[in-house]
Amino acid sequence: MTEVSQASTSNLLLRKFSFGDFETLKHHLEPVTFHLRDVLAQADRPLTNVYFVERGYASVVAGPDGTAVEIGMIGREGFVGIPLILGCDQSPFDIFIQVPGWGLRMGSKQFQEAALERPSIQRVLLKYAHVFQVQVASTAFVNAEQTLEMRLARWLLMAHDRSEGDDFPITHEFLSMMLGVRRAGVTTALHVLEGLRAIRSTRGHVTVLSREKLQALSQEGYGIAEAEYTRNFGSTLSERTVVEV
Repeated sequence: MTEVSQASTSNLLLRKFSFGDFETLKHHLEPVTFHLRDVLAQADRPLTNVYFVERGYASVVAGPDGTAVEIGMIGREGFVGIPLILGCDQSPFDIFIQVPGWGLRMGSKQFQEAALERPSIQRVLLKYAHVFQVQVASTAFVNAEQTLEMRLARWLLMAHDRSEGDDFPITHEFLSMMLGVRRAGVTTALHVLEGLRAIRSTRGHVTVLSREKLQALSQEGYGIAEAEYTRNFGSTLSERTVVEV
């Protein structure tokens, strides 16, 4: 198995660990490729692995098939497997890959042992768990209080934060599931954002033209969780890492 180096990873959380903490983790990390709709965690099933995303991002969804709604998004700023660091072995939510990419996988047992061995590892992971909780709370707020156009603007900003460029693959059908609305509503909202010249939408892709316009439209829906990440980790969610090769 290829040994992972801290300088080569683009996962922002892994780059925040001290040298000693990363050395403890790296021997158990193995590269993994993420394909569209790959399931990283199943609701009410024991978590067998944790995942540190390097490229692409995953959705945390609540509700049964057909009515599932996204409640959280995880990209290179974090990891999949938060319940394990909180002393639980499973969650009532599904987590699956929304945009393909790659990352690093670690067995749950080794992960928990490393966190117990080195409390400094646990502290970093708990900070991320807090930030993720803030993101979920923000999602609850916007779903209850904001218009669909505002919610879509926030979602696109979050996806843009976790993307390498301004263009990323997404379908109207998938957006309707993520936002918990009908596909026709998503199509109308996308047209509104295009009219503002904030985005360009083509079949299966969205291109962000102006983050400033999206932020203005999303108002207070976007930025709280992102600021909390910066406060705790000293970097922005949209930070582009330069890795050594």
